[in-house]
Amino acid sequence: MTFAEARPARTPGRRVLDALRLLVRALGYFCGALLMAWASLAINFSNLPWPWLRLVLAISFAAFGVWALWITRRPRMPWVFAGLFVVVCVWWATILPSHDRDWRTEVAVMPRAIIAGDRVRFAGVRNFDFRSRDDFTARYEEREVLLSHLTGVDFYVSFWAEGPIGHTFLSFIFDNAPPLAISIETRPEVGEGFDPLASMFKQFELIYVVGEERDLVRLRTNFRDEEVFLYHLNISRDAARRLFLVYVERINELHDHPEWYHLLSNSCTINIVRYANVAGRIGEWDIRHLLNGWIDRYFYNVGLVDTSLGFDELRRRSNITAVSRAAGNGEDFSERIRANLPPAHP
Repeated sequence: MTFAEARPARTPGRRVLDALRLLVRALGYFCGALLMAWASLAINFSNLPWPWLRLVLAISFAAFGVWALWITRRPRMPWVFAGLFVVVCVWWATILPSHDRDWRTEVAVMPRAIIAGDRVRFAGVRNFDFRSRDDFTARYEEREVLLSHLTGVDFYVSFWAEGPIGHTFLSFIFDNAPPLAISIETRPEVGEGFDPLASMFKQFELIYVVGEERDLVRLRTNFRDEEVFLYHLNISRDAARRLFLVYVERINELHDHPEWYHLLSNSCTINIVRYANVAGRIGEWDIRHLLNGWIDRYFYNVGLVDTSLGFDELRRRSNITAVSRAAGNGEDFSERIRANLPPAHP
């Protein structure tokens, strides 16, 4: 009889135990890799002044992590890695957002709102006259609106490239004044551009740009070559006013206390959904809150936009890119981009 023939067969219970051990080991590898990747990226995007030093330290941390967790047999090395990870976390917690940076002109002014009964007065409303993406006359203004004349909310989706990711923002509609657009964005410094990965590692502060549609919309369609869709939202006047007041509160909070933008937790669509929940929305989380290029399909499915048309027809008619490019910079810009949209608010 050979040794293989003499070895007892594994029982079903032993096979389950072995499978669980393999699963735990795989989870350990995954968690270790995740922590190592996060800490390495945090070092690379940290506040150290020299990019080359950040890169060297990030690579060194990752190399040590691989050696300590998976190569060396020294029993204390995983604990050394854990200690270094805690040091990175503590250091990371000390990197705070600021209002005092060399901001790009488009985001140089933090808006603020003052509520006096029915009146809401905004300071720092952007109304730039763009001639090209980088050539413009900067103009920040004050604007007063009346809550009793707020009738609804319109929703924009803007695409800089084909795919499931875009930028979303709202316009609040008044029956006695032009719409007021509010866009949740990064606040880049001079020379900075948007980077999705960097945006998850304290690289951009957050700003709520309050502005005229002929600024915020025309900038995207006419000068950034983005494709823009506009949808009327089927919500009541009361819901619109509650949402507006949530925005006002957040604008003032951000004016007084800077925050970091974060692609997955403190960004445009995530915050719109969060504030809609505060204002009374009832609904579950959906992956399209993150993949916001598909958010219009989500709205259609839950009845937040006009459903008397098929979705493809609704989306076709909601594409305002061409009409925005042709509308010019006149006072009737908002009326012109809405001229052929599907039915308005209830």
